[in-house]
Amino acid sequence: MSKRPTPKPEGEYAVGTKTFTIYDDREETIYCAPGTMRCISARVYYPVTKESVERLEKARYMSREMARAVTKNMKFPINYDKEEKRGNNVSECYENAPCIAGCKFPLLLFSHGLGSYREANSYLLTELASQGYVVISIAHPYEAMLVELDNGTNIPMAKGLTKKCYDPVIKSVRAIKKMMKETGTNEELFAKFEAMQKTYNRFLIERIPEWEKDTISILSYAEKKLADIVDLSYGTGVFGHSYGGATAFALCEDHPDMFTCGINMDGGLFGEHEGKITKVPFLQLNCEANATTVTRGFFRHTKPAYHAVMKGMEHVGFSDLKHHIPLKSMVGKLDADVAHNESCRICLEFFDAYLKKVKEKPEFKSDDAVTFTEYAPDM
Repeated sequence: MSKRPTPKPEGEYAVGTKTFTIYDDREETIYCAPGTMRCISARVYYPVTKESVERLEKARYMSREMARAVTKNMKFPINYDKEEKRGNNVSECYENAPCIAGCKFPLLLFSHGLGSYREANSYLLTELASQGYVVISIAHPYEAMLVELDNGTNIPMAKGLTKKCYDPVIKSVRAIKKMMKETGTNEELFAKFEAMQKTYNRFLIERIPEWEKDTISILSYAEKKLADIVDLSYGTGVFGHSYGGATAFALCEDHPDMFTCGINMDGGLFGEHEGKITKVPFLQLNCEANATTVTRGFFRHTKPAYHAVMKGMEHVGFSDLKHHIPLKSMVGKLDADVAHNESCRICLEFFDAYLKKVKEKPEFKSDDAVTFTEYAPDM
């Protein structure tokens, strides 16, 4: 599916992958599926030996159904049969590759953005797995462009979702664009963001707890069913792109006993934050345009908080689509390989320090592509 060579994992491990589905987790609450039960799908990326995959075929990058969903929702045409014939529809991981007997690794949980899909950040997640993490990417039904369950059922995105999230759409978009240009202290900027979300984005506030529940269900599954490869003595890291990143922040706010640290990749911090304190290390990773939407993360915290701002990036550029979509207005001007390498470097530096604990704190250094700010605890 690539317009250019896609990233290859650089860690000491090859990467296996497999999927699982939690059926009938709880009663569904979204407007389009009353009276049904919520089903949560996930893909696991896990370290394996390079020798164990020498004779295995690489897993497909995406299914025919997902290619149709990307074409429909991103307005980016994918000729699935042509890409298959060219050999482009492959990932850098191996389906159901054998686990390393007796080896367990720290756990990371990832959530896609609203209207995105489970494998949208697979290049980053594959790299993290190659560096010695088990990474589970969660698909949130009706709020992903398509969710593929293991029984063959596909759940499309709910009709009218955009209008629900941004109500009314035109005024909401104007408010968001205005928010991006605001100035002030972190507290002042958050007050403006809070007023905006409570006026135009009530649905986004209301859905955060459901995404939190999805993530906690996946964590419970991992504790019970993936105990042979997951070492929870480290704790659990949580991260995500866009709305998935906002969910990661909410989880660290609401459940510091479950989640050890987290990263938000360019998501506005929608949700209920009043009176809450962040008690675990957290990093906000943004493009320049969205830097004003995450300032809640820089006050009322008892552990270090970080802000990384990538130059020449746009929101979609934090996903795999940076390598596939040529529109700089969507993915930014920053070179796709540079963007990928910087994202991997930032995530590894953060999780190696606060989850693996191989160092006391991350050693972030600004360069031509990214600037870092650290906020000391203020409580």
